[in-house]
Amino acid sequence: MKILYYDCFSGISGDMNLGAMIDLGVDRNYLVSELQKLSIDHYDIRISKDQRKGITGTKVDVVVASEQEHHGHHAHHRTFKTIKGLIKKSSLSDKVKTVSTDIFTKLARAEARIHGCAIDDVHFHEVGAVDSIVDIVGAAICLEYLNVDKIFCSPVQVGGGFVKCAHGTFPVPAPATAELLKGIPVKSGLVPFETTTPTGAAILAATVSSFTENLHFTAGKVGYGIGHRDTDIPNVLRVYLGETDEATIASDVETGEALLMECNIDDMNPELYEDVIEQLFKSGAQDVFLTAIIMKKSRPGVKISVLCSEAVRKAIEEILLLQTSTLGLRTFRASKTMLKREFSKRSTRYGEITFKDAYYGGKKIKSKPEYEDCKRLAKEKGVSLREIYESLKAEK
Repeated sequence: MKILYYDCFSGISGDMNLGAMIDLGVDRNYLVSELQKLSIDHYDIRISKDQRKGITGTKVDVVVASEQEHHGHHAHHRTFKTIKGLIKKSSLSDKVKTVSTDIFTKLARAEARIHGCAIDDVHFHEVGAVDSIVDIVGAAICLEYLNVDKIFCSPVQVGGGFVKCAHGTFPVPAPATAELLKGIPVKSGLVPFETTTPTGAAILAATVSSFTENLHFTAGKVGYGIGHRDTDIPNVLRVYLGETDEATIASDVETGEALLMECNIDDMNPELYEDVIEQLFKSGAQDVFLTAIIMKKSRPGVKISVLCSEAVRKAIEEILLLQTSTLGLRTFRASKTMLKREFSKRSTRYGEITFKDAYYGGKKIKSKPEYEDCKRLAKEKGVSLREIYESLKAEK
């Protein structure tokens, strides 16, 4: 089995990914010519060899004509709907269109959740400008060129410190990055700056089959994508192109690490739990659940359990300590095993609904409609939510 393995020991960004792909063997002229199939202009792709701490790799700069001196941040914003149309109308291959749209869909969902708006109305700021469209569509072009069977990735280093976003200064990871990395093992604090951008996180979230440090494979080629910083830790993305025996891969099962944070409460107004849970999810919790328990002196209580990554540990701690009545909490390291999940859209008698499909052994074994889509359509069509679910069962 031919595989691609991302070693994100120093994070990932869109331009680092393009550099690594070219360094791995993607023909630069092919990439540039394919990108010309998009109806965008006034940009230039600069490809060069560079070094970080003695490591030689490929550096890619996407320079926009209107603001060449400031890569990555300019005033040109686009909605998700506009970007989808741009990709759809191009003469790119169907596979490139699908992968590009999947990556942007991940970004749009993250932004929509953060800003509380409809997914098609999302205005991309950091990620919606010409350079990021090139980074994302370019990533899809490179993956098609390499034609691998599966993509794997190490835990992702997010960095530390603070990052300036369109809506203010936030601790690393940026809100969109934290949202995109839900369910993905991460590491933090290697350096005091952002090492993984929303674009880089979206590429991984949309294309990687499994995140693991325990993959056994034979490396054929190694590529390095050079970042923009020069620090003690090499600012590079390392990628491997290799072969592995299919039997060594747990089919469609993803493994990862997470934190399980808990506290017991017996003296809080139950009406407050809903808001606490909402704040936990907004801060990057992967899962939140309540368990009824009996505490000392036979007092009934509630255990709040939160599954999250190390990157958002402090934010979760603050919510539990400041917005609940608990006086302390406990934290455990947990291993996660998850089925591979993919999203697909299906037309139904009530309208288009997104389904979450789970796979094992290469076969789809479970499928579930997204609740928010069903709820929206029930409201639009003036029917009950139960009728929506029953009609979906009948249409199987």
